[in-house]
Amino acid sequence: MAKIELKGITKIYDGNVLAVERSNVTIEDREFCVFVGPSGCGKSTTLRMIAGLEDITGGELLIDGEVMNDVPPKDRNIAMVFQDYALYPHLSVYDNMAYGLKLRKTAKDEIDRRVREASRILDLDNYLDRKPKALSGGQRQRVAVGRAIVRSPKVFLFDEPLSNLDAKLRVQMRSEISGLHNRLQATMIYVTHDQVEAMTMGTKIVVMSEKRIQQIGAPIYLYNHPINKFVAGFIGTPPMNFFKVKIAEKGGKVVADEGTFSVVPTADQQASLKAYVGKEVWFGVRPEDLKFCEKPAAENNMAVKVVNKEPLGAETHVFVQIQNVKVVARCEPTVNPQLGETINLTPVMENVKFFDLDTEINICEKIEKTW
Repeated sequence: MAKIELKGITKIYDGNVLAVERSNVTIEDREFCVFVGPSGCGKSTTLRMIAGLEDITGGELLIDGEVMNDVPPKDRNIAMVFQDYALYPHLSVYDNMAYGLKLRKTAKDEIDRRVREASRILDLDNYLDRKPKALSGGQRQRVAVGRAIVRSPKVFLFDEPLSNLDAKLRVQMRSEISGLHNRLQATMIYVTHDQVEAMTMGTKIVVMSEKRIQQIGAPIYLYNHPINKFVAGFIGTPPMNFFKVKIAEKGGKVVADEGTFSVVPTADQQASLKAYVGKEVWFGVRPEDLKFCEKPAAENNMAVKVVNKEPLGAETHVFVQIQNVKVVARCEPTVNPQLGETINLTPVMENVKFFDLDTEINICEKIEKTW
């Protein structure tokens, strides 16, 4: 397949509108790399520059060591799957999948072999004679993927391919695309705004915000070691809770004081927070790291009032108020507090994060930046 390298890739539109700023990413051969971030962060523009659908303003794009900046899209050996399927409504499934090969004047028997092999992989054998209007959304998306497979490209590009599907189909197609990657052992680049898709599908995640790459890494690494407050809040469902605390020294220990409660950081965290004594920082704790206690804990207890709850069967999301901030705790399904009731929560201090109030950089972890 192919190794993709983005070296200082920048995109500026007419009017000096910055879309992507100095992106550096290396996508190894056979990796499944997911670009994730909110709308307008530059992820789709980056994908389109890789495909050749957008000109590159600055930097270099390399595929297998060859500079591709000025190479036409048709000569990059890349296949792209779009959000809206882009199928020809008057053609059958078979002809939609074969169309690109026919344009390249591929031999008929080779076209037939490739189309039928792709249809077998995607479970489309019984639909080859149907028109797109006779297919479900998930089936149409599989046809779009099949059209990419038959080209045997070096790289597969996916531009938010599941956003038009309902929730159940999205889960199914996530699994199918991941399985396809395992079978084809292909280099795949996938763009989404859905961090659940990123976490469950990618072997590498590129988190983008405000036209820049915020962090690159394996899904679980980003979850456990976010470089800044944005990444911490974007990766994870429900998202991480944040509120301000003041760092102080009490009894020879560094503590984080919120006003209504205070917590004692771990020894390693205290060492990093000493420089912040007398200052405010962001305190971040994931819902799953807020533990419900029947009785107040001896240390690090948070007595908070319940403002809402969401019983989900396997777990219960309990919403509490801390000052003017609504915080969610992910609790066991047996936890069933009443609205307005005061309950006790204890954060797992080994997992909480502290971020600089101004720069929003992770204070207690030194994460090497390579992008």
